[in-house]
Amino acid sequence: ESMSIHESLLHIKLDASAAEPLWRQLYNELNQLLTNGELQQGFTLPSERDLSQHFSISRSTVKRCYDELRFQKMIGGKGKVGSVVRSPEKVNPVMGKLKGFTQEMTELGKVPSAVIVQCVIAQNRSIATVFGRPSHAEFLHLIRIRSADAVPMTREVAWYDLTLAPELKEWDTKGSIYEYIQEKCKIVLDKAEQTIEAGYSNQEECVAFGFRSPTPCLLLKRWTRATSGQLVEYVEGTFRGDAYVYRLQLA
Repeated sequence: ESMSIHESLLHIKLDASAAEPLWRQLYNELNQLLTNGELQQGFTLPSERDLSQHFSISRSTVKRCYDELRFQKMIGGKGKVGSVVRSPEKVNPVMGKLKGFTQEMTELGKVPSAVIVQCVIAQNRSIATVFGRPSHAEFLHLIRIRSADAVPMTREVAWYDLTLAPELKEWDTKGSIYEYIQEKCKIVLDKAEQTIEAGYSNQEECVAFGFRSPTPCLLLKRWTRATSGQLVEYVEGTFRGDAYVYRLQLA
């Protein structure tokens, strides 16, 4: 006897005439449902047979989709038990030391990576006020999607003071910008103030994380200063709430 199909799966539309293979269409749809939490941890997906019958597609098409989801560690288990939804592996860096994302993920045994959305030299009156600079001052404006083990973790919007660190104009966007600031700009980063707020992902963040609708996230704002006390960096990073947990050690 076939199992009932979860309501969210009923809204999936597959187009056999599209250029994209059916298995990839199904994968993209299921990946969105898994990512945005509509199919939650512990939920058992329909069998390959049930799903192939429901969508009138071959079992091999469903199998290839499930195999890819399993390879991406979105689901686990197979056979009579069925394929069970797994939650994203949470990362839990310790708060209390000034570290960049690259260093945090490396110390946790993750492979950090980033996609540069924007890297421009810009003027911004509001940001100039934050840095205590005149309105015509120039800043490096950097927007990145940062990942751990190929899973997008944060969309980061950052500003860097080019008056203090003009060498940043030559940064090639590779590696840790903190290391570049300290090694190439000869600026010692001394301390930072950081706040954490709860919020929902905006449209750009939904796209970055693969969310279908606004989802709870953590908004981290950080003001990083040099030993001179001058502000070097102001950054707002939105972290996905389903996979990012901060640990705080209290003395």
